[in-house]
Amino acid sequence: MKTDFFVTYRRKDAGRVVRNQSVSPGRPADLAENLFVVILLFYSLRHIFWGLDLWDTGYNYANFQYMGTRHMDSMWLFSTYLANVVGNLLTKLPNGDTLAGMNLYTGLFAGALALSGYFFCTRKLKMPRTIVFLGEMIALSLCWCPTALLYNYLTYVLFLGASILLYTGLVNEKRGNLILAGILLGSNLLVRFSNLPEAAMIVAVWAYDFIVWLETRKESTGISKENGLTEKVNKDGGSGQGFWKRTIQHTLWCLLGYVAALVVLLSYIHIRYGIGEYAAGIQRLFAMTENAADYTPISMIRGSLDRYVENLYWAGRLGVIVLGGMVLFALAGRLEALFAGRQTGEAGAAKGMAFVLHLGVRVLWVGVSAATLGWLYNREFCSLYFYSYDPVYRPGTIFLMLTMFIAAVRILHSSPREEKLISGMLILIILLTPLGSNNGVLPGMNNLFLAAPYTLWESWRFIRYTGDRKTKKGWCLSGFPAKGILTAFLALCLFQFGGFGLQFAFAEATGIQNADTVIDNNPVLKNIKMSPEKALWMEEISAYVNEYGLEGKEVILYGDIPSLSYYLQMPSAFNSWSDLDSYSSEIMENALAQVEGQVRKKEREKPVIILENLYALHREGGQKALEAFSTGENKIREIEGDIKWSMLRMFMDALGYEESFRNGKFAVYR
Repeated sequence: MKTDFFVTYRRKDAGRVVRNQSVSPGRPADLAENLFVVILLFYSLRHIFWGLDLWDTGYNYANFQYMGTRHMDSMWLFSTYLANVVGNLLTKLPNGDTLAGMNLYTGLFAGALALSGYFFCTRKLKMPRTIVFLGEMIALSLCWCPTALLYNYLTYVLFLGASILLYTGLVNEKRGNLILAGILLGSNLLVRFSNLPEAAMIVAVWAYDFIVWLETRKESTGISKENGLTEKVNKDGGSGQGFWKRTIQHTLWCLLGYVAALVVLLSYIHIRYGIGEYAAGIQRLFAMTENAADYTPISMIRGSLDRYVENLYWAGRLGVIVLGGMVLFALAGRLEALFAGRQTGEAGAAKGMAFVLHLGVRVLWVGVSAATLGWLYNREFCSLYFYSYDPVYRPGTIFLMLTMFIAAVRILHSSPREEKLISGMLILIILLTPLGSNNGVLPGMNNLFLAAPYTLWESWRFIRYTGDRKTKKGWCLSGFPAKGILTAFLALCLFQFGGFGLQFAFAEATGIQNADTVIDNNPVLKNIKMSPEKALWMEEISAYVNEYGLEGKEVILYGDIPSLSYYLQMPSAFNSWSDLDSYSSEIMENALAQVEGQVRKKEREKPVIILENLYALHREGGQKALEAFSTGENKIREIEGDIKWSMLRMFMDALGYEESFRNGKFAVYR
């Protein structure tokens, strides 16, 4: 029977080392694994018929379908180039011209992540299958981000693949795996340019090589002392030459793959578009922070750190509860020892009291652990509104902190080098994943396909094998309080994460509600369930587009409604989400001027303009019209001070646009 390589825990009763053992392959185990695989795959597709998101989902699918510099902003095209290429290929597959079809294809990337994590953890790390399955279910449940954002999920796929290859390449000394890991990380830079920090995974290589050198030196020193060969060891092991040689070789192999991927991909872009176009797009990406301050490196780092610092409030209180329990158990253990050690005629009764005390304090702590859950819910640590982020935001952040804490402990512990490696890599993955996003720790929660199984597995080993320890002065240091609180917290996480995964589907930065209505006059939205209100909006505007044959016509969208480009099959005239802060007013001014000039010269058909209703009201009656519509003050100020909206109004006036359709959400101008 195979055993895993990770450090083991001591059983209190046996006083011997016990190793976790992988399950021997057999028919029942194979059937269970097949069931796990099927569940993970289908669970990743659970929301493909849920809608309707007017923001990110349709926006990304429109970019895939109409990929190119004519209908896309060059900054977005090149900064997420490989994601757009893969997405464009998906649109050419059967049913790739429907929302459900694209949700299916992109959802398979999440399924691939779960299955890759499952097989790596069970095959290479020898984790128990059931624990890994639960971990992957947690990871899928916390995938709050719509799979349409392929630049995220393709990033995670390549990042996971690179991590697995780095691990196997270092542990098994496989040069090819290190090169392939570099290729995947280099390719990831073209999936999303903000993946550049992932190059910091090289730190794991250096750290592992340093650990190997230290262990080799220690072993060599021990052998040399026995044989009297200290001088040779000082020359070979103590000098560090082995460390530098090994580290430089590993670094160069990784770098070779990284650079090779960039050279090949950038050469293709140069042939297709010209390297100058690419450089201009990336240069604009760096300049974007002037308008979108939350995308500066400092803001993104602070966004994550602030969430961790904020949740120290909860982590600290849980820690205090554990410490209080340890004090209680220490006192109880001292009394238990006094009772058990009595040699009088009442020794039998004393031992009985010791047993009652031993059992009673544990029953008491089970109650305390359960009460802790009640306290967390009472203090609104998390809610049961699973259509929002509230149920998982704090538990998920604490879960990330728990993962990093466990990983740090295993690194500092006398664990095998392989466990130190995977632990360090997980810390890097959690810290690096949110960089490039303005969503704080949420991206880290979306990428737990290695971290979740690892955390559950390490927690299981701790709960199962860690016993009590006696100090020299006779005090008992019990692990039971930590076990109780850890078990309670993990139970809370399983419930909260599971409920969130089943009920949450992204729409306009929150969750979909009342998705029970479908429409039948829009083939893109076939079989998509949405709220009755959105169904009415889309049915009415789809009928108008069908009646006047507007499908395929260029469109300018404004008012956070970029998805209409895909849902109505109308390519954007320049950028379907031009009201984003990252799309500068200077770029939009040039784009509008170019379109106007081409229209006047009869080189281009006048694009259709679709506005969100508030902007249509403002065009009609200004601030008073918005106030009459009971619009909030902040939104009124936003519209009144929107420079790009002023430009678009001038463009509409210059070309004589008139309203031709309006419903409760959209207004169409031609």
